[in-house]
Amino acid sequence: MSWRVAAFAGGLAALWIAVASPVSHLDHHLLTAHMIQHLLLMLVAAPLILLGLGSSLRVHWRPNLVVSWLAGSLTVIIWHVPAIFELALTSPFWHALEHASFFVAGAVFWWPAVHSGLEAQSWSLPVYFFLATLPCDALSAFLAFCGHVVYPPYSSGHRHFGLSPLDDQALAGALMWVTVTFAYLIPALVLAGRLLSGERRYAAQIVAS
Repeated sequence: MSWRVAAFAGGLAALWIAVASPVSHLDHHLLTAHMIQHLLLMLVAAPLILLGLGSSLRVHWRPNLVVSWLAGSLTVIIWHVPAIFELALTSPFWHALEHASFFVAGAVFWWPAVHSGLEAQSWSLPVYFFLATLPCDALSAFLAFCGHVVYPPYSSGHRHFGLSPLDDQALAGALMWVTVTFAYLIPALVLAGRLLSGERRYAAQIVAS
């Protein structure tokens, strides 16, 4: 199907932007660029590539929502612990592993939605997306409002693109907050709407009978 080809191509483009474009060279200077990489890998590249592959994925793993939620949430939390974050910035190996972790965790996280075709028959998937926003919102709010530079490599007084280190951190937090909220809550609302429509139709059938 043409839309699957477009989705796959879009996912590859997002992957390239994250790890091979000029953005990949800015992440050592701007936390915002680093955050863009994470968002592209987890929220754009991973789900689009999964959608593009579609039925060609010969993986017979039935998604477990707890495992998928933990994969996404723990990846975000662990790699943003200051000591681990700094290690990834100073070591090419750990930096590559960090990128791979975000992409793989994104694929594991989005797999339940792709597997079900966003046709969930219960409220578990909308709740799953809603709960996934919580650790990301907590981290992004902390970065945006903590008032000091969290990651020492970005504490230089040099301004990049007119942003001070603290401004850069606040922008990165706000970017994560807004992007994750839309990326997770829109599918949750779509699924909830379908479930409510199905429940109304079922109730109407009972009344009619």
